[in-house]
Amino acid sequence: MVKLKSILKWAFICLILAFIYFPIIFLTINSFKASDYIQDPWTGFDLAHYEYFFNWENEPLQVVAQTLGLALIVATLSTILGTVGSIGIFYSKKRTNGLLSAVNRIPVINADVVTAISFALLISFLGIDKSTYLPLIFGQMLLCTPFVVLSVIPKLKQMDNHLYEAALDLGATPTKALFTVIIPQILPGILAGFLLSITLSLDDYVIAAYTKPDSFATISTHIYGLDKNNILGAKIKAAYWAFTAIIFFIIVLIVIISNVIAYKKAGKKR
Repeated sequence: MVKLKSILKWAFICLILAFIYFPIIFLTINSFKASDYIQDPWTGFDLAHYEYFFNWENEPLQVVAQTLGLALIVATLSTILGTVGSIGIFYSKKRTNGLLSAVNRIPVINADVVTAISFALLISFLGIDKSTYLPLIFGQMLLCTPFVVLSVIPKLKQMDNHLYEAALDLGATPTKALFTVIIPQILPGILAGFLLSITLSLDDYVIAAYTKPDSFATISTHIYGLDKNNILGAKIKAAYWAFTAIIFFIIVLIVIISNVIAYKKAGKKR
């Protein structure tokens, strides 16, 4: 009976892992075949998709570069705004804290398409030109900032408030105490919010589709806009298989390295 439970437990775990990772692994394997169509049979190991992707003259690498640039800008601004907002919410009165926390959760719960359409209508009403890139940046900040707040506030709740008060008693100005006492304690939450913002910006399609300039493309809008029946479109999509595999390998490597470092630190403490 015990063995049956153990088998069922591991079978369930393997099923969940297969459900999550099989599509990524399947796409990664197909990134090494010569054909541009995923339904075609395997004809041999080939790096053609990687060669096409890393050629700057082709669209994919250019689109990835500008999407990463956008993500870094949005993540930086969202992290600054979200961190300041988190500190303001945390130190506000109880009723104000509850109200602001509830308002911050609205964009998180709300559907992206509703947020995108509402923001696009606001931009149109204000007469802001999409070619300024401001609608695109502010639109993605609207998506990312609430998640930064949700990442930082738990760290504010965990920190020792007496350290901040002690810094003030010892003569530090509120600004100096903020940067020398509070920020170091909530830094893991800030970094988590920054990385989450980059992920959300890279993943976003709806807001980008409604707010981006016509001459600008993100990874998601570029892939969606490719003609399925076009030979070049199929080749570009196949090049993004290579990009997916690269990102997957990088993430796996980071996870392994971080776990090894954590394991070594835990071993030293013992």
